[in-house]
Amino acid sequence: MRISALLALFLTFPALNAGFLSSNEPNVKCVYSGTEGHCVEPILKSGHELVITVTGQGVAPSVTASPAQAYALAKRAAMVDGYRLIAERVKGVQVEGQDSIKNMMLQQSTTRTSVEALVRGANVMNTSFKEGLCEVEMEISLSYSRVLQ
Repeated sequence: MRISALLALFLTFPALNAGFLSSNEPNVKCVYSGTEGHCVEPILKSGHELVITVTGQGVAPSVTASPAQAYALAKRAAMVDGYRLIAERVKGVQVEGQDSIKNMMLQQSTTRTSVEALVRGANVMNTSFKEGLCEVEMEISLSYSRVLQ
């Protein structure tokens, strides 16, 4: 759990997000992390669009009045999850962690994450429902003019 929190914290550094709206280098297509050279996020350049595609998942509640209600509730949960995933990709995730150590041993570890964003213009591209799980594929197109609004 601590490793994933450290990874999430590392990915939220401003240096990684600084290139998101940057157009200094016309040939650069990604912001790179560390020395491994893995692409973290594409850069949005002036005159181009950036399409972000996510898959949100939602589960129907165990007690519903009808199968139609179960489908509707699972689809809504999947759409909300999709919006959250889009917000995380565009704005980043705030990570807060706290460890309690006693006698050089970890007693308790707590990690909280949050994201705050306004998502406009996301489209549902595909919806599938099987065995109580609804998956919604959503995408949003970002352009310079849309992001700066």
